[in-house]
Amino acid sequence: MGLNQSAPKITAQDRAILDLKLQRDKLKQYQRKIQVILDQEYEIAKSYLTAGDRDRAIIALRRRKYQQSLLFKTDGQLENLEQLVSTIEFSLVEVSVLHGLKQGNEVLKEIHREMSIESVEKLMGETQEAREYQLEIGNLLANQLSVDDEEAVQEELRQLQVQSTQPEFRAKLPSVPAEQPVAIEIQVQARERVPLPG
Repeated sequence: MGLNQSAPKITAQDRAILDLKLQRDKLKQYQRKIQVILDQEYEIAKSYLTAGDRDRAIIALRRRKYQQSLLFKTDGQLENLEQLVSTIEFSLVEVSVLHGLKQGNEVLKEIHREMSIESVEKLMGETQEAREYQLEIGNLLANQLSVDDEEAVQEELRQLQVQSTQPEFRAKLPSVPAEQPVAIEIQVQARERVPLPG
């Protein structure tokens, strides 16, 4: 286990990006070299000018100007390389996104194949039928009386209500006492203690 680790696969795009970045690094090294030459030519021109050799100072400044033009050219090339690297890397991201969208679309198509409109409508119909059947069973269990029986119960309730409002039907309850009840005190006689023979 772990011995058969696969090395990452290097694609042509990876190789192209690496080559472009290597070229960029070489251009940056070349720019540093040119900058050193520019500084040297400036010092040379200054030393010739202090020595009174104006012609040689001009030649040194011309060489410096030529090196500056090379530096500007390398700046342009460096910018082109960086833009190219960025464009390639962004294109790889776009390809990755496109691949992800393609896979997502395939998964969505597969889900739609499994879940057609007809099957959803059929399932909804079956669910509605099951709900209605459950409601009917619940009603049967809760109301085991037929419609006629329910009407008879309602009629009996109305008759009871009418009878309860009539005076002779009312139960006769005792009247409320007018006086407060008196508490009766019971005196307990103390018993004599008789010693037990022993």
